Amino acid sequence: MYMNKRQMELNDVEVWDGNVANSHALRQASVDVVSAYPITPSTGTVEAYASHNANGYVDGEIIMTESEHAAMSGCIGAAAAGARSATATSSQGLALMVETLYQAAGMRLPIVLCMINRALAAPLNVNGDHSDMYLANQTGWISMDACTPEESYDLVLCAFKIGENKDVRLPVIVNQDGFLTSHKAQNVRPLKDEVAYNFVGDYKEVNSMLNFDKPVTHGVQTESDWHFEHKAKQNKAMMESPKVIQEVFDEYAKVSGRQYNLIETHKTEDAEVIIVCMGTTYQTAKVACDKMREEGLKAGVLMPRVFRPTQLDMLADKLKNAKAVVCMDRSSPGGQTGLLYNDVAASLFNTDARPVLSNIIYGLGGRDINIANLSDIYRHAQKEADAGKLDGAIQRWIGVRGPELKYYSV
Repeated sequence: MYMNKRQMELNDVEVWDGNVANSHALRQASVDVVSAYPITPSTGTVEAYASHNANGYVDGEIIMTESEHAAMSGCIGAAAAGARSATATSSQGLALMVETLYQAAGMRLPIVLCMINRALAAPLNVNGDHSDMYLANQTGWISMDACTPEESYDLVLCAFKIGENKDVRLPVIVNQDGFLTSHKAQNVRPLKDEVAYNFVGDYKEVNSMLNFDKPVTHGVQTESDWHFEHKAKQNKAMMESPKVIQEVFDEYAKVSGRQYNLIETHKTEDAEVIIVCMGTTYQTAKVACDKMREEGLKAGVLMPRVFRPTQLDMLADKLKNAKAVVCMDRSSPGGQTGLLYNDVAASLFNTDARPVLSNIIYGLGGRDINIANLSDIYRHAQKEADAGKLDGAIQRWIGVRGPELKYYSV
């Protein structure tokens, strides 16, 4: 597989939304097969890529399938045959794909999935929350999170290099917030086509079904005699992938000037109150954090750039000096605490750190979260830090109408 024959002249700064940014990253990576079934708000990724294809900027194939399940199945077939493959989806589409996500990970196929995060029905909702990101959390896919179109562009390029690494060979999801990132145009500083492709590199086949000199079988049945060992090897690759991920991030910084980290932080070094959040909320929380600093509150913000695999040791180290930690989950937890809360609690449980730990549920179905909301969360957490205990329930629902819905004891 080689770089596309026809190159696109890009400006030093382009104005792209998150979907368009994804499409250019896929184009520059010279994907062999994009197999897709469009769903809002991820349609723009596939639509823009199809436009690149129609205009001769893509040498690979684009396949429009009958469902999201079939879209990922097409990627699996292409990847197993020895092709670089990718797709995009959201929400119900991801839910329909779930069976095949486990197949892709178990077969160690480095497919890239651009996930435009959107609420799961019912009720039907096309706006963004993290329900689909959370649904994929145990499928065996590496999962990374972008806050802006530029970050999504960067992370999609990194995703190919991470997943295809010989020590990883796992599929990778790049998340971005539906509409808040996918449909809002911002400045993006793209790489030149040749620079981007050289960074990603040529696709290196591993156990290709079309390599008849080394016959292989994919998707075999193992039962109890070998299933455990296969899953253990898969999990080992996942748990050891952060080393490769950070190496790829560091290499990308050299060609782009933009540095990414497994966990992103803002003013956490001396922070007493830290908000843990993901997606566009991280950007808003940084503004609220700076505002709180002006009021004399030692605030900080932390975002897991790499959501899966969970960075337990690093989370514990970043949070060890905090007096209060607020974990913000943008997904309905279904009668339990949210996944970010669970991750943070697990990271701190066997350490000496004992910050007051609370769980905020917010922004479901695209409900806005603003600087004023986050400032109030900081102030409330400071009171808890001063008291050394929770002021109310572990879990609070912020921004929901009806006082009886705002507090739950879990």
